[in-house]
This record gives sequence, C-alpha cells and structure tokens, in this order.
Amino acid sequence: MPLRDPRAVVLVLDSVGAGALPDAAEYGDAGANTLGNTSRAVGGISMPNLGAMGLGNITEIAGVPPVQEPSASWGRNAELSAGKDTTTGHWEMMGLHVTRAFPTYPDGFPAEVMDEFTKRTGLGWLGNKPASGTVIIQELGDEHVSSGKPIVYTSADSVFQIAAHEEVIPIERLYEICGIAREMLTGDHAVGRVIARPFVGPDESGSYVRTHRRRDFAITPFEPTVLDRLAETGVVTYGVGKIGEIFGWQGVCESPHVTDNMDAFDKLVERVGGKEPGFVFANLVDFDMIWGHRNNVQGYAGGLEAVDARMPDLLDAMIEGDLLLITADHGCDPTTASTDHSREYAPLIAKVKGVDAGVELGTRDTFSDVGETVLDFYGIPGTCGRGTSFLPEVRDAG
Repeated sequence: MPLRDPRAVVLVLDSVGAGALPDAAEYGDAGANTLGNTSRAVGGISMPNLGAMGLGNITEIAGVPPVQEPSASWGRNAELSAGKDTTTGHWEMMGLHVTRAFPTYPDGFPAEVMDEFTKRTGLGWLGNKPASGTVIIQELGDEHVSSGKPIVYTSADSVFQIAAHEEVIPIERLYEICGIAREMLTGDHAVGRVIARPFVGPDESGSYVRTHRRRDFAITPFEPTVLDRLAETGVVTYGVGKIGEIFGWQGVCESPHVTDNMDAFDKLVERVGGKEPGFVFANLVDFDMIWGHRNNVQGYAGGLEAVDARMPDLLDAMIEGDLLLITADHGCDPTTASTDHSREYAPLIAKVKGVDAGVELGTRDTFSDVGETVLDFYGIPGTCGRGTSFLPEVRDAG
C-alpha cells in the first residue's frame, strides 16, 4: 500500500521561455527564446534528464537534441492574458485570465502616488524611476544610509519595489512599509506586485549587496482560481518559494521562503516525498531574479544544468500515479539588450509516474491548461472552464 494517494506537482521554472509568441513584437520581444538563445550563446548546455523527457522536442536547444521516444509528454503553452509578468503568468496557469495588463510606470510613479506613500509611511523616498535593482542600490545606497529614506524603483513590469539596508530599515519594518504600499496601490495604480528588496554592505569591494530576504506582496486574485477550487474540495495546496505571495495566500496553506534554486528544490523534494496528501506548486526564481534580469547568460545556462541534475531526486520522491508538470510563467531572455521579461511560449513537460512514454501535446491555447489538468487529476468537476485538460493523453501515453 502507498503511504499516500497520488498527488499533482507543478514546477515553474521562472522565466524559462521557449520562443517568442506571435504578438511578441508588440511587447518589444521579437526573436526572444530564452532556452534556445541561451543554449546557443554558451555553445550548448547539458540537460540529459529533461532532454530524455522531451525538452529538446519543444524548441531548438543547443546540446539538448530532440528524442524519438521521450519518457514524458511534451508541448508548449501560449499565454492568452495581457502582459508578461510573474503574477499574470501564474494566475493564468491557475485559470484566471488577465485581460487588462497591470499598470507600468516607464517615467516613475506620479506625484500623487509618491505623496501618499510619504504621508502613510512618514519616510519620504529616493529614486522613483525604472532601474536595475543591483544598480540603483549602488547609486543611492550612501544617500539612503545617511537619510533613512527608502529607495523606490520600478521596471518594465508592474512592480513597486522598495529597497532598504537591513541596518537602516530593519527587515520587519521594510515588510511593514511594503504592506502599506500594497494597501495604497489600488484602482488605476493596482500594480501586480510590491516587492521588498533588502540589502547589506558595503562589502569588501565597497558595493552594496542584496540579501535573500526579498518578499513579494502581490495583488489578490480578483476571481477564484484553481487553488480555491482545490481548497473547496479539501485538497490542500503546498507552495514552495514565492507561490503563496503571488496568490496573496489565497488557497495556499504554506510556501516556505527559499534562499536559491537548490534550496527550493530541496524543499520541493521533501514535500513531494512527504506523507501528507495534496497539491504541490513550486517556483524556482533564480532564473529570473538572479540571471535573466542581469543578462547573465553563463549563470542562466549553469542554472538550467543544475536543475536538470536534480530531476532524478524529484522523480525518485514521487510515487506511482503522481503527476508532474514542468512549465514557466514567461520568458526573460538574457541574450537580448533588454533586462526585462520577454513575451514567450512556456515549455510544457508532463509525466505520470509509472508511465515511461510520452506524446506530443502540441501548442496549448492557454497557460490555463495546466490548472485544468490539475483539477482533472483530482476529479473535480465543473472546473474553472478556461482551459482544456491534457491528462488523458499523458496517462494513455504508455
């Protein structure tokens, strides 16, 4: 007898896109292909485990050739929602389509927003412009330390980011300030996420360094998601990484903080191998946060290889009948001039433990096919109605 009932597992490789969507040019992302371009830029990558599961069948990846008989099913997901950010991608996966993109601020936030921020926090601010997080703390770090004013900045994404030195604004106070900003940013200024960006330093080289205690304060889903449907029927959702924050903790019972991809993978394997039944939803953020946004091609390629090397651990932790879905929420092609997200297809790998064959799942119409498949796995009727389950194809592949 198995120790528990079979479970579904969704692993999001944050920003690991698989080629430009048809409307990518409208977003400035023509030619983007995070997997393909990264692999070519480094002369090829080694991903034998995901390669055997069909990753190289999805898009051309140098070093990861297509295989005739993959051990899993493969395809790619198109994004129907407007945007190319973390919140939009994850929400669509779980059946919520965003038809109006979250607001962005290429010229910084308007005066009424920053005046209200000052009024509510009593601190004032520095910055208020689009910037790289690692750059702006070097630019304004000294002034921040001397004045005590938090550094506010944004990017091409819908984010209100607040950076502060941990010895100037203690971490819990920074989280409190971000919570104030989250409550404030509603209506026309309802950004997708407020992000706490703590840093320390200067280090030995004289520079400031961000710490791993980042925290995201996402807008709460405005409609029920797959996670709510699961909860209604008694299926517990266990997050890993920033999943809880992305969904405003709606329908998520836990989502432990992680320091990096390998820490996240450790927690994922531990949860999948545990006896408690339920759905496991994990995000590996380093691809996006550490390498993609910094155009670190070598780091990105190394991160892909490191995750591939851990796949046997995850597969070993699964029991017969478990469903594993591997995908992404958007792209962030590190080979382009831009340091922002890219509008791309998401790769899709799907495997039921015990079925050692796969079929081509094709190009799915929406990320929501992932959530619909999870609901189908748990036998929940009615569903969110915004996607199509591919569970029968995956189960019958053998």
